[in-house]
Amino acid sequence: MSEQHSSSTEQKATHQEGGVLEPTLRKGLRARHLNMIAIGGAIGTGLFLASGGTISEAGPGGALVAYGAIGIMVFLLMQSLGEMSAYCPSSGAFETYASRYVSKSFGFAQGWNYWYNWAITVAAELVAATIIMKYWLPDVPAWVWSLVFLVILFGINAFSVKGFGESEFWFAGIKVVTVIVFLVIGIAMIFGIFTGESPGFSNWTVEEAPFVNGWMGIMGVFMIAGFSFQGTEMIGVAAGETEDPEKNVPKATRAVFFRILLFYVGAIAVIGFLLPYTHPDLLAGASADSETVEGFVEAVRLSPFTIIFDKAGILGAASVMNAIILTSILSAGNSGMYVSTRMLYSLAKEGKAPKIFTKVTSHGVPMNALIATTVVGMLCFLTSLIGSGAAYLWLVNASGLAGFITWLGIALSHYRFRKAFIAQGHYTQELPYRALFYPAGPLVALAMCIIVIIGQSQSMWETGFVFKDFMAAYIGLILFIAVWAGHKIVTKSPMIDPREANLSRS
Repeated sequence: MSEQHSSSTEQKATHQEGGVLEPTLRKGLRARHLNMIAIGGAIGTGLFLASGGTISEAGPGGALVAYGAIGIMVFLLMQSLGEMSAYCPSSGAFETYASRYVSKSFGFAQGWNYWYNWAITVAAELVAATIIMKYWLPDVPAWVWSLVFLVILFGINAFSVKGFGESEFWFAGIKVVTVIVFLVIGIAMIFGIFTGESPGFSNWTVEEAPFVNGWMGIMGVFMIAGFSFQGTEMIGVAAGETEDPEKNVPKATRAVFFRILLFYVGAIAVIGFLLPYTHPDLLAGASADSETVEGFVEAVRLSPFTIIFDKAGILGAASVMNAIILTSILSAGNSGMYVSTRMLYSLAKEGKAPKIFTKVTSHGVPMNALIATTVVGMLCFLTSLIGSGAAYLWLVNASGLAGFITWLGIALSHYRFRKAFIAQGHYTQELPYRALFYPAGPLVALAMCIIVIIGQSQSMWETGFVFKDFMAAYIGLILFIAVWAGHKIVTKSPMIDPREANLSRS
């Protein structure tokens, strides 16, 4: 479809309501936008800053096993999401599928869980951005930078979905180029270019390498890797505003997974070859407190990306990485603003949030939902400035498991969707895109998500039960179950019978 034809189609994006044509969301995202939205959501500080800590904790082999296992789980989840999104593209995505194929109460909890998760993430990115800016301009108050960045993110999302797509394409593009340059330079250094000698496999055999701390080391990195890959599911939300979703969603589903896995596994392998897991900077970087200006600056300085760029002779490597990480943070905040706004809009469309959030501008933007998300993000940011910031830390803790709960919901919804599809007399050949390895795929992904969620208490296996630590680890899960149970008690909504599930494509 040509850009011009797409534009004219967008101008007609209205729906009938009470005899009056009302504006609705537009299909302004193209395949390249969809690819970068998912890549941009998954590549961030988890790769740039945390990768060194994972190698120091589990060794290069342990880190590769953990990231590879999470990669398999994400691949299976993306298969499930791709099948449902190609069949029924919706900005409600996981909430819509959970409501239709599992239960209305489960869908209600999934939708609010996802909205809350990314609204809080916007606040977390504002906090991180202000810390980075203090590296360059230490005398400017934190609230000034948060306000500036919040206005920028709001402006990008208020213009049009195409404006969001273009900004995210370039934001994510900077991160992708950084990782590609890192891989090229790193591989060259492995063969002795820049340094004059090749490290060979020496760093894979030093002391306990390649596996350090055994199974517990891999399990610890497994948790970190899971957080790093979160954001890939944004394809599901963006599918509702993507042109030709039957073609572009499957294409993005296939391409994004392999690119992200290449970036993560490739980066971990390069770091493992060039730096021993005992490298003092990796150990120090893993323990740096990134919640303070000094700690964040130290974490950037000790990032394996910075260390290897510095070894290659790139001048001002720390400042370069600081700027790239700022771009990464803005990208995460931009995507978070988009998906949380669309989820709130979708909840309102289905009567699960106030109807005021269904209002859409002539440019196809759910403005009231955007304003509400922006205000919540700003209020959450302000809690980080009050007292010791304890309230903010609890808010962040509450969103900690939200991504895994979403993934669990995707796997369960897909399993139930296919059951309903067959039960109602359809054949898999009718699907625009068929997920590989069904039914094993969603069931294995579901089991792995449960393992990750239970594994949040890993530290207590060694130190013993501490109530405060337990609540910090599981408050997000407790809130999700409370919302799910509360809705079920009030509405008495039953599990969806596969023979009666809503299989409409809109």
